Amino acid sequence: MSSTTYMRYELLRTFRQRRFVLLAFGFPLVLYFVVAAPNRNEHDLGGTGLGAPLYFMVGYAAFGAMNAMLSCGARIAGERQAGWTRQLRLTPLSPRTYLRTKVLTGYLMAICSLATMYAAGSILGVRLGAGEWLRMIVLVLVGLVPFAALGVCLGHLLTTDAVGPAMGGTVALFSILGGTWFPVQHGALHDIATVLPSYWLVQAGHVALGGKGWTATGWLVIAAWTAALAAAATAAYRRDTGRT
Repeated sequence: MSSTTYMRYELLRTFRQRRFVLLAFGFPLVLYFVVAAPNRNEHDLGGTGLGAPLYFMVGYAAFGAMNAMLSCGARIAGERQAGWTRQLRLTPLSPRTYLRTKVLTGYLMAICSLATMYAAGSILGVRLGAGEWLRMIVLVLVGLVPFAALGVCLGHLLTTDAVGPAMGGTVALFSILGGTWFPVQHGALHDIATVLPSYWLVQAGHVALGGKGWTATGWLVIAAWTAALAAAATAAYRRDTGRT
């Protein structure tokens, strides 16, 4: 099986799961309109300098994108339990291609989620220049790298029954502490938030204020989480494949 064939198979299988696609794209979209629409005239939400439609657009886009990236872990766990990964190791498909395909599929889902939320933001009056849209998208995609590694790690550590609750709890925790649901500006919660990658996903919206979106701290946080989770994912993969 060639890498191109496997990529096509993975994409078709993912997008044919209608319930998953509906929840992945529809749930953040519904939340956005429920929360942001009543506050569409709020132009400085919680002292962030951002209007409510823009802040929640980026926040719920981050929420949906995190879910999309971690979903690769659910597919890995399911294939491990079914014995599919063991069968694949008997084919010319390399482990690197297998994992890369999972991550790229997660990224494609994340991009679709971002596009959906950005379209919703436009409906509620979010207006940004092309350069600002592009910078914001790039920052969010970079900020998703540690979540890709986390998805691979969870997929090789957990069973199918356990990976779903683990993903949901992880995304919920990162969302709450990272300021996805509400601005985190001061106090101990803010100190915690600034060392989480989810916080910097939301901060990508600050490009609308003419800033860079991330400070040097943001880049360091993303790099540190990526390195740590990539190491954990590598160890989990080696432990799993060594056992089987």
